[in-house]
Amino acid sequence: MFNKYTDAEVLISNKQLGKPALNDPVILSRLFKRVTNKTLKNIRPDKRLVITRPFRPASETHAINIVNRILALNEAGTKELLKQTLKEFAHRHKDIRTILMNNYRKIESHIKEPAALSEERKLLLGSCFTMEYSIESAALFNPSIVIYPKQNNLKKGQTRVILSFRATGEGHISSIVFRSAIIDRDNSIFLESVSPFLGTPDIVLNSTYNRELFKAKLEEMGQLSEAAMAIYQHLPTNFTPEEMSGAINAVRDSNAFTTADLDDTIIHIKWLAESNYEIFFPHGQLISERVVFPMSQNESNGVEDARFVRFVDEDGSATYYATYTAYNGREILPQLIETKDFHRFKISTLNGPMARNKGMALFPRKINGKYAMITRSDGENLYLSYSDNIHFWFEGVKIEAPENPWELIQIGNCGSPLETKKGWILLTHGVGPMRKYCIGVSLLDLKDPSKTIGRLEEPLLAPREEEREGYVPNVVYSCGSIILNGELIVPYAISDSESHLASIPVDELLEKLLKKN
Repeated sequence: MFNKYTDAEVLISNKQLGKPALNDPVILSRLFKRVTNKTLKNIRPDKRLVITRPFRPASETHAINIVNRILALNEAGTKELLKQTLKEFAHRHKDIRTILMNNYRKIESHIKEPAALSEERKLLLGSCFTMEYSIESAALFNPSIVIYPKQNNLKKGQTRVILSFRATGEGHISSIVFRSAIIDRDNSIFLESVSPFLGTPDIVLNSTYNRELFKAKLEEMGQLSEAAMAIYQHLPTNFTPEEMSGAINAVRDSNAFTTADLDDTIIHIKWLAESNYEIFFPHGQLISERVVFPMSQNESNGVEDARFVRFVDEDGSATYYATYTAYNGREILPQLIETKDFHRFKISTLNGPMARNKGMALFPRKINGKYAMITRSDGENLYLSYSDNIHFWFEGVKIEAPENPWELIQIGNCGSPLETKKGWILLTHGVGPMRKYCIGVSLLDLKDPSKTIGRLEEPLLAPREEEREGYVPNVVYSCGSIILNGELIVPYAISDSESHLASIPVDELLEKLLKKN
């Protein structure tokens, strides 16, 4: 449980409207409250939470050698080794036998007579091509928060929420994990139990792609080479992955391009195709058991900083969206997640010159009949973009630039804008000297969010001395907040390591924002 206000530090003065010193460690008032208690002061990574991943040897020869060594075991030895393996690992996964059998099938082509193998030998083979991966072994950070789709089994006045986090493990590979919490009417926050099991979803690639949109995205990525144009010429208006493979083979057979040029083009084409897919989690799986792990080559080094928002359409229906960054170790690709229930997720690319760089955040509803999004397409300033299509963002207007001492290097958003009667609250992050990150806040006009009608000159939240140490020091950061029971509730990360919660009365914040105007 998080009992709020017991260890508060405040960076906004409620009594003094003048600017406080940015590095003043003194608690200025109780306006902004870090939510903590004596037994649980933060949300830490849990190194015990593991998923399974296929183990792929560096060469086919190595894989064949592993298979042959297992085939050489007698049946008694096979059963004994499998028994020991299951004893060590079965309690760590809900259905270890299914996992091992699925990974066996991935290497079955290396076996001459697979039908002759016992189930025990198949499972042992599967275990030798399976490895565990600790999702949160390095960090659990950059959280966002949304209202849970279903509000059942709650007491009067309670609200269930979903917290999403960027989790990182070995190799700093990032994934998205979830926690659920219950918030009482007084905004006391109870973190619900976390399952000891994790599960990755089933994946289905898009069945068809539009040729013109595919071409436009390749051009935007700077990958519309002559070889790509040649492949494009062989594609129908709407093509399947199989038809794409046929077009690639046709160009390869033409010998019109060097192997190096064609291979580089094929890599980027496949990256783009694999970045549009759907994933499915079983309905019996708890929210804390679901992991959105990198599925495509373009995400091979991580899915980063998902900014979830509950979007309410004009007909009253709700959809949860999240923008995130796919990273392959060299390049980034802005992506969009769409879900109704957090069981079935649709993943697609974001397109257009305004959907570049990192840190896009959707408004929670349409404005004047159009989707609206805060972007940082130039990596430095904040822009407002409108679109008739949520996947395409072509034009935008700059709405904020770095101007305060704590944001001299760059600014960005800390999640989707939050609607109030007096305007849109937009949490921002500013990067200042020594790349210290602070969280600020602006107020955008309700009808025309391109107009900033209030902006704090001092940070809303800055790292305390004890929060400065971590994987990336001197950082506080959030990917999304909510307004509930008259308060702004902000989950935030410290130094890219672990996560905390804080809250602030909305009316007092608005008063300060408007007085600053």
